[in-house]
Amino acid sequence: MNNKLAIIGGSGLTELQGLEIIKRQVVETPYGSSPVVYGIYNNQEIVFLARHGAKHTIAPHKINYRANIWALKQIGIKNIIAVAAVGSINPAFKNTEIVIPHQIIDYTYSREHTFFDEEIVTHIDFTEPYCETLRQKLLVATEAHSKAVHAVTQGPRLETAAEIDRLETDGADIVGMTGMPEAALARELELCYACCAVIANEAAGRGKAEITMAEIETNLINGIAKVQTLLSNFIKMND
Repeated sequence: MNNKLAIIGGSGLTELQGLEIIKRQVVETPYGSSPVVYGIYNNQEIVFLARHGAKHTIAPHKINYRANIWALKQIGIKNIIAVAAVGSINPAFKNTEIVIPHQIIDYTYSREHTFFDEEIVTHIDFTEPYCETLRQKLLVATEAHSKAVHAVTQGPRLETAAEIDRLETDGADIVGMTGMPEAALARELELCYACCAVIANEAAGRGKAEITMAEIETNLINGIAKVQTLLSNFIKMND
């Protein structure tokens, strides 16, 4: 089986609609186990991995990012499309819209963030954190914002209004909780990785009312529908 493409699903995408499941496998790695799903999507073989677990029970700071990325490398994956729900800091980015970020700022802490902590020190070039080839293919597949700086916070709580002000000052356009260390780990294993971010809410202090889970869930339903279209188009164009 050709398993060169993997889709990592985030909040709102714990399963891929239209995926014909061939088999499920728990991949054992040096960093723990990672459940993956092999399937056919638009007549193409892909692998799907639910970042938060099949029932969305794993908090962002508890995700075993190393096991997930290692498992994908181990089974032969070359390209990863990582779907993530984010909040908008930049007012140009509206709820349910898709953003393909080009840069990232890491505000997380205490996460296992490298495969090289017990080996000879290795410094990867992370100047451009996302695979530009894959980014451009995603942009062709659907209407989306083509550039954004993605701020990644620790979670699982949402940010304060003052924290969002700080992120904006730092140059961030969107904010989420799962982009790191995932992107860096993929780079360490020389995998082509790009993020497909869907705007689930206006960030703290940017909207007219308090952020509610009901609002986020409603926006994700509509936003993930757009993501499904993007993924479908992407597969068709790159078969």
